[in-house]
Amino acid sequence: MSEKHRQNLLGLILLILTAVCLLPLILVVIISLSDDNSITEKGFSFFPDAWSLEGYRYVLTFGRQIAVSYGVTILITVLGTLIALITMNMFAYALSRKCFRLRKPFSFLVLISMLFSGGQLSCYMINTKVYGLGDSLLALILPECITAMHIIILRTYIQSNVPDALVEAAKIDGAGEFRTFWQIVFPVSKPSVAAVGFMVAVRYWNEWQNALLYIRSSSKTPLQLLLVRIQKNLDFLLNTSGALGAGNVTSMMQNLPKESARMAILMVVLGPVIIAYPFFQKYFVKGLTVGSVKG
Repeated sequence: MSEKHRQNLLGLILLILTAVCLLPLILVVIISLSDDNSITEKGFSFFPDAWSLEGYRYVLTFGRQIAVSYGVTILITVLGTLIALITMNMFAYALSRKCFRLRKPFSFLVLISMLFSGGQLSCYMINTKVYGLGDSLLALILPECITAMHIIILRTYIQSNVPDALVEAAKIDGAGEFRTFWQIVFPVSKPSVAAVGFMVAVRYWNEWQNALLYIRSSSKTPLQLLLVRIQKNLDFLLNTSGALGAGNVTSMMQNLPKESARMAILMVVLGPVIIAYPFFQKYFVKGLTVGSVKG
């Protein structure tokens, strides 16, 4: 088999694998646009008997609160990602410097934090009683802005791609540590920054557990927590519809979308992430594979 044929075969295999990976997402989109009666009769199908937007209509009945929650989620995602990237990048740069006297103790603290956790109760008490972060958006940003795994990824990339000679040359030219970091190290580290930034942004975007603990105001409720509550409301209505008696109330409950509404909620969450991922894919792969191939 010639080299060209092998490449074509490899491309075909990769295309098939990509299609297989996309099938679940395509099915979610189709279910969200399917009629609930069709889903009840035939189950989940790529070719439903009838199409409907009832799932999205039900979700949009919470339209104003969804808009507010979208704004909150975008704010904590953007602000949290910026704070996390700046903080962890500077920390990773310090750990990559062999002349840093506290390099080993701080590296030990980073590694030990991957093995042991302070626990949710102690974190809640400290964040609310000591730092006063109860019902504050900072409670959704600060506890998540530093992660040991991301620091290690950033440090490894800096050690592998920023030669010590380059840093020493900057010092000879009169640059201090901050100027060296911002003008030399940070631009070189863009692939790892983009990869870590995407992972951090997705974590902030999916945040709802901390919001459940700390947030009380509806004006500060992030999107994920709101959608969890919408899902619980829907489940409650569907589970109690039989106990409400006959008549128009039961009929109204029976007309509520079930599976299509669940998938519509999922699409509201996944949409922005799906749109953003292609722009970060190149840096995401390059940043995660740093150090795996020498050359």
